[in-house]
Amino acid sequence: MTYNGINSAIHEFNSYIMLERIHLAVVQEVEKQGSLTAAAQVLCVTQSALSHSMKKLEQQLGTDIWLREGRNLRLTQAGQYLLAVANRVLPQLTQAEVRLRQFAQGERGALRIGMECHPCYQWLLKIVSPYLAACPDVDVDVKQKFQFGGIGALFGYEIDLLVTPDPLYKPGLKFEPVFDYEQVLVVARNHPLANADYVRPEQLTPEVLITYPVATDRLDIYNQFLLPAGVTPKRHKTIETTDIMLQMVASGRGVAALPRWLVQEYASKVEVVPVRLGPDGIAKQIFLGAREADLEIDYLQAFIAFARMPQVDDQR
Repeated sequence: MTYNGINSAIHEFNSYIMLERIHLAVVQEVEKQGSLTAAAQVLCVTQSALSHSMKKLEQQLGTDIWLREGRNLRLTQAGQYLLAVANRVLPQLTQAEVRLRQFAQGERGALRIGMECHPCYQWLLKIVSPYLAACPDVDVDVKQKFQFGGIGALFGYEIDLLVTPDPLYKPGLKFEPVFDYEQVLVVARNHPLANADYVRPEQLTPEVLITYPVATDRLDIYNQFLLPAGVTPKRHKTIETTDIMLQMVASGRGVAALPRWLVQEYASKVEVVPVRLGPDGIAKQIFLGAREADLEIDYLQAFIAFARMPQVDDQR
């Protein structure tokens, strides 16, 4: 290539729009903080440097990213698109940097698990302990803030595995069933239904039903038992912790619906018993969901294998 040809190629390269990570971070932070000044403080740069960088990008793009409305900034259509890219790409870059640092330090990685199931936490603990013993160079972090928002967390690279009894199948994700269990009614030992072979929906009409703070359309006792029969309980009360819920049931303050294995685990400590929901019961499974692209990661596969091991079969 001639000298002029090289210069021409360099000029053509320089004319390309150079979208950098900082541009995405700025768009994301301005949307969070509400102003360029506040975003500059979070990003540890001067407001003038930030403004100059974004103005240069707008010139390269040939379109505005923001429109000024008084002291406020409103994203244009191009800005909204950049924000969507930032929300998708920045978590992936952060995760990639974490993984690369782990490789550099001789570590295999970290497994971030999101919980979309309140009672599954006790089940998960039985898996984590032997897994950590078998994989000493892998860290585990359990995140419970993704209650019924785990799909977005998987796509956003905030977690690597999602524990859920209700998988939502989406392209790019795969869910593996790892544990079978039965959902049962929990009553006090002196409750009139305690010795019944099973309970019928109408028998819960006079009862106070205690559940976790979850929308009723995500509760099996509603969508698989009560609502198909056109039945609602006398009152619906929500409690966040399993221990308090079972104490309330034991004291005759209401009934609940939980996995049979969990009720049996607490039965020696709390005066409660499980009763089948309907003559056939309600069969459920715990699933582990992951991004399809990550399924070849050895320590992720190892966790799924541990979740299927017989060591938890006695919980069923």
